[in-house]
Amino acid sequence: MPMDITQLLTFAHREGASDVHLSSGEPPMVRIHGDMKRIEHPPLTADEVHRMVFDIMNDATRKQFQETNDVDFSFELGDVARFRVNVFRTRKGEAAVFRTIPTKVMTIDELGLPPVIKEICKKEKGLVLVTGPTGSGKSTTLAAMIDYINETYEGHILTIEDPIEFVHRSKKCLVNQREVGPHTMSFNAALRGALREDPDVILVGEMRDLETISLALTAAETGHLVFATVHTSSAPKTVDRIIDVFPAAQQGQIRAMFAESIQAIITQTLVKKRAGGRIAALEILIGTPAVRNLIRENKIHQLPSALQTGQAWGMQTLDMALLDLVARGLVTKEEAQSRTLTPNLFGPDNAGRAEGRPVSTAKPTRPFLGR
Repeated sequence: MPMDITQLLTFAHREGASDVHLSSGEPPMVRIHGDMKRIEHPPLTADEVHRMVFDIMNDATRKQFQETNDVDFSFELGDVARFRVNVFRTRKGEAAVFRTIPTKVMTIDELGLPPVIKEICKKEKGLVLVTGPTGSGKSTTLAAMIDYINETYEGHILTIEDPIEFVHRSKKCLVNQREVGPHTMSFNAALRGALREDPDVILVGEMRDLETISLALTAAETGHLVFATVHTSSAPKTVDRIIDVFPAAQQGQIRAMFAESIQAIITQTLVKKRAGGRIAALEILIGTPAVRNLIRENKIHQLPSALQTGQAWGMQTLDMALLDLVARGLVTKEEAQSRTLTPNLFGPDNAGRAEGRPVSTAKPTRPFLGR
């Protein structure tokens, strides 16, 4: 009997899978708590995979796939869940990956994020970057931050995504969500338009290229709070990635703009919890005057020291976050050690750093109230 895509996705959602994989010549597979598991089912033929993915595409998506050989789109399965879908061609035929997007946006508190995350959301303007590898929970963290602003302040939130992931309804804020493709030609076009659409907060799904980064910096500099993601593994690497996109002659100017605008760089990785499931371990760099000065003067190699000594501002290194999760009994030492580059993280030299999560004592900035 042919496999039904809605039944498969419903089953995967019920089992807590973060991803569902369909590949021609292979049985369906799911990723649960970071581990890939095969479903007991005969290998899918190329025709079966083609039918399953084409059934949930609209005409425009099918046309794009046939022209480009891969396509991104979102798919809603009634009240069960939403999925971010990527369909692509392989040597065996078509393949697809479905990333589960929870219908409920989890709050900052429910995710167990540090208190300083709320302080970052209170900024009136500037740039907030959430970074990490694919599948590290960046979208979930950003959705929680957007939801906190939506619950707490009055203003206009504009999101530009490819595709739309978490759906936000307007609460205290007016929320407008745009998807690249159906609603706008590109991130660049949407960002250029955003500056004329009176937003207080702009979410850019991903800063991919020079023009997008340049427009995001301009928006942050001209009085908007801009959230965006970057695929980098630490705060210093994030700064280098942003600056290095630009030609050498422009890098001094961009470095100054970035230093002036940056409010925070949050780099996260997901670690397995003792009790099942996963939790984010965060490296947090706050745009203090000292940090801005290091960036402006191109002393990026000194940022790790600023992270270690900036606990009063809510800063922490990844190692501090891992030590804290172990101290609170949420994560095993073995799991934490597997996520760090520090040899023997739990040796006597590091014992004093596991005293609990750093809490921001910085004075909160006044919230935006709309314009």
